Amino acid sequence: MRVLLIGANGYLGRYVADRLLADPAVQLTALGRGDDADVRFDLASGSPGALTRFLDAVHPGVVVNCAGTTRGGARDLTRHNTVAVATVCESLRRSSCGARLVHLGCASEYGPSQPGSSTAEDAVPRPGGPYGVSKLAATELVLGSGLDAVVLRVFSPVGPGTPAGSPLGRLAEAMRRAMQAGDNELKLGGLGVQRDFVDVRDVARAVHAASLSAAQGVVNIGTGHAVRLREAAALLARVAGFGGSLHELDTPPGYAGGGPAAARLAIPGPASEHGTVPPAYPYPDGCGSWQQADVRTARDRLGWRPRIGLEESLADIWMEAACRI
Repeated sequence: MRVLLIGANGYLGRYVADRLLADPAVQLTALGRGDDADVRFDLASGSPGALTRFLDAVHPGVVVNCAGTTRGGARDLTRHNTVAVATVCESLRRSSCGARLVHLGCASEYGPSQPGSSTAEDAVPRPGGPYGVSKLAATELVLGSGLDAVVLRVFSPVGPGTPAGSPLGRLAEAMRRAMQAGDNELKLGGLGVQRDFVDVRDVARAVHAASLSAAQGVVNIGTGHAVRLREAAALLARVAGFGGSLHELDTPPGYAGGGPAAARLAIPGPASEHGTVPPAYPYPDGCGSWQQADVRTARDRLGWRPRIGLEESLADIWMEAACRI
């Protein structure tokens, strides 16, 4: 089976590439903007015609799209998350290869959900920010393309390679700084957020399974269990061997319950002449205080279940943070 992987050098794409390369039946070709790609092509600016000619020449049986961005303004998000997918879909429609499309979506497409609930694939999407809007538009393009296609809606990916600017990446970095400085107290805020954390290597397994399956439509990829960020912080402290205390900052007035502050993580910044000011960083997915996946479709249609627990994922995040200079 020849697979064309788009976005192989990204956070998720690297592990998808590793998983596919481990299958001796897969012949993998990587397409992307970086120098390490087998073929250099920018989906956001390249023409569907050029990509079609490449598809006809390579003739893949499966196209996996892991490309996209989580940062930038609405224009950049639209270019890289929506326009790029429109190019992929149009190219596949024009091509004679008849390839199956496996597209990575995200749980931000759903937006906020009711605390205690599990979000199934038939939930009405109500994205809470421009990132989720751009990803939802891409999913709608895939579903309306008429292609043999499946969209994997990935919940909160964690594990090795977790970006340092992500909430769990910032937690690990703050803990590393505290231990390096000999601080016995780590001040954190916004730890009431609850997310369904799924390891990136389990996501890669899901992509592999989806490539071999006949499943179409949307399939959630998560664990089915929401974990409070406070609990993740305590677990990270344990695997890191942090012997100090985690001091949770008070929630600012007016942000109780599921409001904006429920989706914020604050880590003390450098001290100034007026003392240490803890800046608040918004949780990046726009999903409010709670999100948990209903993963029955992945089990039933892909034969997939998560295997890697959060403790192992956090241990890998800590290992990378601890080695950072």
